[in-house]
Amino acid sequence: MSQIIVAQNVHGIVLAGENRAIQLDEKGNEISLQINRLLPLTPHCVFLISGAAEGRDMGSALKDFIMGEKLNDVQDIYGTALAYLSTEYERFMRKKCELLPIDPIHQVSFILGGKTEKDQKMPFRLYYIWTKKKLPQLDGDEISRAFSLPRRMGLEFQLNKMCKENAPLKEVSKKMAEGMEQLKSKGEVSGPFFFGMITQEGYQSLNP
Repeated sequence: MSQIIVAQNVHGIVLAGENRAIQLDEKGNEISLQINRLLPLTPHCVFLISGAAEGRDMGSALKDFIMGEKLNDVQDIYGTALAYLSTEYERFMRKKCELLPIDPIHQVSFILGGKTEKDQKMPFRLYYIWTKKKLPQLDGDEISRAFSLPRRMGLEFQLNKMCKENAPLKEVSKKMAEGMEQLKSKGEVSGPFFFGMITQEGYQSLNP
């Protein structure tokens, strides 16, 4: 599974991840490929795809639907996304079952992050959308401060501490970049990586 890391505080949201995926062909052979796992949905809301590469197609379909519904607030988008993606995910899993036995490589999960106008004290939100109960059903949980997939508890602990103290987003992003480089040095990730943040002004990429 490719690495994704997110964190938030009152200043905004910081995002990092690895644009790599593994897919199975019809014979069950693994194929390594690169995909863009970060998809902006609105100027203040982004969507991160974890797991199977087909999640990108689901995200693109969700973006078209969100645009059609003219949704902007992340809390409104979350409810819509959960219902919409549940249908798309079930269709995806049924199609995969026709070709290959169910494998963890088929699983897809998502992180939704963005700005809300409904809570001035907590203007930013992060949500984890995943198969919490059983395949192919999707459920969601709100992320309080920092979260990673696969879980990196040491890095999450450091990021949680920084976010609890409302550290500047550039410092949080720097810690994430250091964490990704450490994982790369251990051979646990390979890149390419993406970095970005959401502030009151909207989403911006932090890649060179």
